[in-house]
Amino acid sequence: MTNWAEGRIALVTGATSGFGDAVARQVVAAGGRVIAVGRREDRLHALRDDLGDRLHPLVLDLTDRDAIGAAVAGLPADFDEIDILFNNAGLALGLTSAQEGRIAQWREMIATNVTAVTELVHAVLPGMVARGRGDIVNMSSVAATYPYPGGNIYGATKAFVRQFSLNLRADVVGTGVRVTSVEPGMCDTEFSTVRFDGDKGAADKVYANMTPLSADDIANAVTWILQQPRHVNINAIELMPMQQAFGPFAVKRDD
Repeated sequence: MTNWAEGRIALVTGATSGFGDAVARQVVAAGGRVIAVGRREDRLHALRDDLGDRLHPLVLDLTDRDAIGAAVAGLPADFDEIDILFNNAGLALGLTSAQEGRIAQWREMIATNVTAVTELVHAVLPGMVARGRGDIVNMSSVAATYPYPGGNIYGATKAFVRQFSLNLRADVVGTGVRVTSVEPGMCDTEFSTVRFDGDKGAADKVYANMTPLSADDIANAVTWILQQPRHVNINAIELMPMQQAFGPFAVKRDD
């Protein structure tokens, strides 16, 4: 199924690196077109240089709620019938306990991981329903299910994404629109560097002496989901590297 994306248009957020970049490349390679969304204009144009006119770069700050609807409404005619939404942009900031957390970081995570996801779905879903086809793939995380110290707001935002996806699925039954929550474990992308304020050394320690998932691993899963026969909906898919598993219960012993 080398041309599985032929005639399809995908809106991919967070396309300037990691999962978004990898999915954009796979969609274009399979004959589709991509609206590549990100804040870093230079990277979007470099991606356009690589992939050609099947990619439309869209510079957009997803924390600007008003800009999202306007950007979708203002797409050129040959890119405006979106039938794949890859809601990928997201971030984790810090690993501090909730009692020491920085409210500005909490707000940014909620704005990007929750509010932007809902705004994009609200902007794109009616068109999918009207056309009787579409795929919404939302990036959640194993953090939605398995809590860990310091994952307070990030885990909560990803739990929202997972539950939002399941509730969307309930709403769109019979419309021709499919919805999937993708929930990866440890992946080596820029994600960890962002979490540690650009400290690459601290980010690298997260993956020391183990083999994490890669951006291509996640892109392969996403494009597999999109290639399923139309009567098949993958509700949720959870992936972890072989060297990661679920943590034991935390117990604080008295001295």
